[in-house]
Amino acid sequence: MPGHRARKRFGQHFLTDPGVVDGILRAVHATKDDVVVEIGPGQGAITAALAADAGILHAVELDRDLVARLRQQYDGHASVTVHAADALAFDYSTLGDRLRIVGNLPYNISTPLLFHLLKFRDHIVDMHFMLQKEVVARMAAGPGSKTYGRLGIMLGCHLRIESLFDVDRSAFSPPPEVTSAVVRLDPLPPGTYDIRDEALLAKLVSNAFMKRRKTIRNALKDHVEVSDLESVGIDPGMRPEQISIAKYVELSNHLSSSLR
Repeated sequence: MPGHRARKRFGQHFLTDPGVVDGILRAVHATKDDVVVEIGPGQGAITAALAADAGILHAVELDRDLVARLRQQYDGHASVTVHAADALAFDYSTLGDRLRIVGNLPYNISTPLLFHLLKFRDHIVDMHFMLQKEVVARMAAGPGSKTYGRLGIMLGCHLRIESLFDVDRSAFSPPPEVTSAVVRLDPLPPGTYDIRDEALLAKLVSNAFMKRRKTIRNALKDHVEVSDLESVGIDPGMRPEQISIAKYVELSNHLSSSLR
């Protein structure tokens, strides 16, 4: 879409590298059986190929100028719908029960958008996103890693996270200031983690990693007794980044039962 200038307030960096576009399309591998949702199609770098490969394509775009261009381009394409909407407030459940979601997400909204999408995980088959490489590293990190923390735990409770490949800043116009990465997210089977109180778990994890250099005993001393840690098999001398997702869930469930 020549003539459209990237808007800073929307965090726009348009993908222009054909090799990266091909890599994303091969990773998604959409078929005519798929309902694909593209978040932030922008100038349509992968939109045309998704429209050709998928059975149904929904494009969710906030920039009204781009919406107008996309609607003009796909006028008469019964299988393509362009939604003028804020992805952070959109109700994805209205689009179907087996959605495949794709997007080059604006980095300034990527984390809140991921948590918004978690609300619709029962409607989602998988997700492929372009994100800041540092964010993907935090999402995919396991216990013991310096990048393991709240983001990876709270997403990892519900998603299998796989970093696929890095993308240089030169693949975009205008180029961002950071390297990017493509990540695949698959909702975990129901019951993988039996979380009784999501808000309590989030608070517990947040408090733990506010003091990640301390032992878990000291990091959570205002919220958890040593006996609580020991009752779920957590060594009070461990640091927050050494504790698995399963153990955080177990501790949260234990505290939830105690509160009741």
